[in-house]
Amino acid sequence: MPRPPRTIVANYCYHVINRGNQKARVFHCESDYSNFVAAMNEAQERVTLPILAACLMPNHIHLVVRPLNDADLANWMSWLFTTYVRRHHRKYDSSGRLWQGRYKSFLIQADHHLLAVLRYVERNALSAKLVTRAEDWRWGSLHWRSIPAPPLSTAPIPVELPGYWKDLVNQPMTSPELEEIRICVNRQRPFGAKEWVEASARELGAESSLAPRGRPRKAR
Repeated sequence: MPRPPRTIVANYCYHVINRGNQKARVFHCESDYSNFVAAMNEAQERVTLPILAACLMPNHIHLVVRPLNDADLANWMSWLFTTYVRRHHRKYDSSGRLWQGRYKSFLIQADHHLLAVLRYVERNALSAKLVTRAEDWRWGSLHWRSIPAPPLSTAPIPVELPGYWKDLVNQPMTSPELEEIRICVNRQRPFGAKEWVEASARELGAESSLAPRGRPRKAR
């Protein structure tokens, strides 16, 4: 199946994910995480990319962003991943492929669907049982929001977070909620209300992301 087109539209919200090659670790110790965050800050000096949420995991990263220009996400991510690979190889005297390939992204409707994705991202370490409370994970935006000098600044979110946000993030998501988001991750399908998703896919030339997996069923 051909790759879906990479179409990014300014001022829309996107979920972005990239994994280590063959799901291998990309962060081996605390300094690896801090070095990646430092590289993110350097990338911000080159191209400003509003980051709404983030979570760095041992073998992958999640971001929710809202690019200011159509080309900003591609330029920002390219510099970040290339820079981190070089520094990682220099640190560990290694070589070869670190990331699985190009990052995946999908468009998000800026309503309760955006809140669902933010929650999914910010509870990722809790879901993986790396912490007992989501805000305890040092390498995520939920933690950064609660400390006076965060290592990375987050941008204003176009949808207001409820006052009980931390408690909501710490509550398990339902299986249907998770399945819908994971389908959008894998298919790079827009995430939102049905009519909005179909209209967005047509506008972006991403109708293939809406097609069901596998061979079409035989007519009876």
